Amino acid sequence: MLLIANLLFLLLLAVRGEKPVCQTYETKELSGFSKEGDINIGGIFSFHQNPVTVNQTLEVNPGAIQCEGLDPGELKYAYTMMFAIEEINNSSELLPDVTLGYRIFDSCPSIPLSIRASLNLMNRFESGESSCDKLSSVHAVIGDTTSTSTIDIARTLGPFLIPVISHSATCACLSNRRDYPSFFRTIPTDIYQSKALAKLMKHFGWTWVGAIRTNNDYGNDGMATFLEEAQKEGVCVEYSVAIYRTDPQKVFLEVVEIIKRATSKVIVAFADGTDLDILFQELHAQNVTGLQWVGSEGWITYRFIASPVNYAVVQGAVGFATLNAHIPGLQEFLTNSRPSTTPGNQGLVEFWETLFSCTLSPEPNTHAQDPVATCKGTETLWNVKTPFIDVSDASLLNNVYKATYAVAHALNMLINCKNGQGPFENNTCADKENVEPWQVLHYLTQVNFTTKMGENVFFDELGDPVARYALVNWQMDKTGYIQFETIGEYDASQPDGQQFEMKAGVKAIWAGENLKVPRSVCSESCLPGSRQAFVKGKPICCFDCITCADGEFSNSTNAVKCDKCPPEYKSNEERNNCDMKMIEFLTFKELMGALLITFSVFGACLALTVALIFFYYRQTPLVRATNSELSFLLLFSLSLCFLCSLTYISQPSEWSCMLRHTAFGITFVICMSCVLGKTIVVLIAFRATLPGSNVMKWFGPAQQRLSVLGFTFIQVLICLLWLTINPPFPYKNSQYYKDKIILECALGSWIGFWAVLGYIGFLAMFCFILAFLARKLPDNFNEAKFITFSMLIFCAVWITFIPAYVSSPGKFAVAVEIFAILASSYGILCCIFLPKCYIILLKPEKNTKKHLMGKGTSRSL
Repeated sequence: MLLIANLLFLLLLAVRGEKPVCQTYETKELSGFSKEGDINIGGIFSFHQNPVTVNQTLEVNPGAIQCEGLDPGELKYAYTMMFAIEEINNSSELLPDVTLGYRIFDSCPSIPLSIRASLNLMNRFESGESSCDKLSSVHAVIGDTTSTSTIDIARTLGPFLIPVISHSATCACLSNRRDYPSFFRTIPTDIYQSKALAKLMKHFGWTWVGAIRTNNDYGNDGMATFLEEAQKEGVCVEYSVAIYRTDPQKVFLEVVEIIKRATSKVIVAFADGTDLDILFQELHAQNVTGLQWVGSEGWITYRFIASPVNYAVVQGAVGFATLNAHIPGLQEFLTNSRPSTTPGNQGLVEFWETLFSCTLSPEPNTHAQDPVATCKGTETLWNVKTPFIDVSDASLLNNVYKATYAVAHALNMLINCKNGQGPFENNTCADKENVEPWQVLHYLTQVNFTTKMGENVFFDELGDPVARYALVNWQMDKTGYIQFETIGEYDASQPDGQQFEMKAGVKAIWAGENLKVPRSVCSESCLPGSRQAFVKGKPICCFDCITCADGEFSNSTNAVKCDKCPPEYKSNEERNNCDMKMIEFLTFKELMGALLITFSVFGACLALTVALIFFYYRQTPLVRATNSELSFLLLFSLSLCFLCSLTYISQPSEWSCMLRHTAFGITFVICMSCVLGKTIVVLIAFRATLPGSNVMKWFGPAQQRLSVLGFTFIQVLICLLWLTINPPFPYKNSQYYKDKIILECALGSWIGFWAVLGYIGFLAMFCFILAFLARKLPDNFNEAKFITFSMLIFCAVWITFIPAYVSSPGKFAVAVEIFAILASSYGILCCIFLPKCYIILLKPEKNTKKHLMGKGTSRSL
C-alpha cells in the first residue's frame, strides 16, 4: 500500500507539472552501513528482533518505529556481505576496474520497515532534498532473513525489476515468477526440504510418523508438501497438528496428549524454534521422552532451543540444515571490525556499547543514576567470547557470501560484454556508465561460477539453487554443550537412491542415546513368502501379513501381492521362491512299473510256451480240432498284446505315444479277429455235421485268413486317420497335482481313441454273442464255452476300465490301462488255451478223436 501511495503521489506531481521532491528515510530506525562505489549493492537484514509497540490510537503521532533486541547473528550477515565486497574490490580478476559499494538497512523485522528500506534503496539520496528522477541507488538487494519480510521486499522491488537475493527465505511461494519476477535465493526452497524429509523417512525405513508444524505459511506450506511427498514414498502420517507461540497452553497440552497416545516413534517437525521451545518444555514437564525427532532447517540448528532441558526431550534429533562452509579470512575480518561514529555507519555502535558496557557518545549522560563510562577506544574482540565472531556454523553466512558474489559475477558479465554480441535488442550491450537493475537481473539468470571453497553456484529458471543439505544430529559432549554434528549430506541433483551420503566414521546418536536407528512402523514388515493384506479403514502402512498360497511366491519384503510360479514350478515351503516340480511318469524302476513289466513279460512268455506246446502236439486231435492256424495267430497276437504294454512304461516321447495306442489297438483287433474266427468256425462246424449241410466251404482257411485281415485293416485305417489328423503327443500335465508334473501321452483326438477302443469292443461283443449262442452245442470239447468265458472277462475288464481310467490321475491312469491290457490278455489266454494244455499235458488219454467226438466217454472234462 505504501508503494502504491508513493506512485500515485509522483503521478499527481507530474500531472501538476511540479518536480517531485525526495525525502531521506535514513533515520535511526533504518540504521545500518553504507559505502559508496561505482556500483552499489543493497542489503536488508534484521539486526533487531523486536519492533517497539507504537501508539495505535492515532490520537498522537507515533513517531518513528523503534527496534530493540540486537541480534549479533544478523549483524554478522551484514559484515559477511561487506567482507565479500571488500574481497571483490581487491580482486584483479573480478570487476578489476569497478568498485562496489553497499547500503545496508535494518528491517527489525517489521513489514513497514522492510518496505521503507526497500524504497530507500530504490532512490538516490543527497543531502537535503533532491529529485527522484535518477536511477535506483542500488542494482541488487541481498536479504532478508525471514520469508515474511522477504516477500514484502520482493513485492516492492519486483515491479522495477531490481534483483532480490535472499540467503535464508525458504518459502516456496517466492518461486512464483509471475508474482516475484526478480527474486533469487542461495538457500533451497522448502519444497526441496519437504521432499528431502520424505526421502529421509524412506531411507531409514520410518513408515509410521507423527507431524507437527508451525501454524504459518512456513509450516503449513512445508508440511503440505511433506505429506504429499510422504504418500508417494509409502510413508503414513498418524497425526498432523499445528502450534503457534501465541496459542493458549490448552493447545500445547492437547498436542502432548496426542503424542502420548500415538504409536509412532518418529515425529517430523516443520516448525520454528520459538514455537517448538514451548512444546518441548511441556513435554519435559510430563516426561515424554524417547521419541525420534526429525526437524526442518527452521529449528534443527537453532541454538536458542539447544538447551539441556530440551535435549532430554529431543536427544538424538536429526534434520536438515544448510551445508556448513569455511570462508577464509572472514573471522579475522569480523574480529578486526571497529565501530564508527560516522553517520550512516553506526550499525556496530549498539553492539559495541552493549558488549563492553560503555558508550561511544561524545557527550555521556553524567546526570543519570547509573552513568555509563565512555568507551576507551582500546577495546578489541580478540579476547571476547561473542556470537558475532563465531563462524563455526557458517552455513547462512556462506549463503550471503555466495549471493554477493553472484551479483558481482553478473556485473562482470555485463561489463565484459562485447558490442554486437550482447543479449539485448540488436545484440547490444548495457551502457557500462549507466547500468540499470533490469540488465543485472538478466545476467543473474546466466550466472554459473565456482566459489573458492569449490561450490558451484547457479540458479534455475525459478531463481532457486540446487538443493543440498547437511544432515545434522543433536549430540551432547562431556561438558553438556549440544553440538549439531553433521552425519551425512543430501544432494537433490543426484539420481534416486544416491541422494543420501552418510559420512564415514561419524557415529549418529538416536533417541534414547541409542546407536541403532529406531524403528517406527504401524505393522511389522511382511517377510518374503507373504504379502500385505490391507485393513479396511486404516492407512496403507497398517496391514496384516498373509502367507502366499500354494503355487505362489514373494521374494521381497512387504510384497503387495504374491506372484504365480511358472507352470513347471511350484512354491517352496517358505513360499519365497519356486522350485522345479517333480517330474512323474510310470517307470520300470518303481515297484508298480516293475510288477507290470513282470506280468507283461510273463504273459508273453506264457503265450509263447503255449504256442510251443501246440506246435509240438500239432498232430494231436485236440490241436487239430481247435483250428491250429488261428490258434497260432491268436497266441502270436496275445504275445504282442502282452508286450505292447511295455510301451506305456518309461518317459513318454512323440514316437512312444503314437506307438502305444496304435500297437494296442491293432494287436487286440488281431486277437479279437482270431477269436471271432474260431467262434464262427465252431458254429459252422456244427452246421456242417448236419445231414445235407455244405457250409464249411464258405468259411475255409482262406476265408478265415481274409476275415482276420479285413477286420485288422479297418483298425489300421482308423489308426492312420487318427495319427494323420490329430495324433497323441507327450504332454506335461500339471492339473492333477500342484507339486508335480505328470508326463503323459495326450490322446490328441478323443474321437480317434474311442474309435479304436470302440471297434475292439464291438468285435468283442459280437464274438461274445456268437460264442454264447454256441456254448451248448453238442460236443465233448466245445470251444465256444471257453470263448464265452474269455469274452465275458474281456468285456468286464474293459467296461470297468472306462470309469477307472477317467478317474485315475497321472501315472495311475497309465497303470489302469496296462492292467486292462494284461487282464484281458490273461483272460483270453487262460480261458481258451489252459484247458487244452491241461488235457494235452496231463490228460493225454482224452486227446483222441473218439473222445472229442463224444463216443463212449463222458461229456464232461
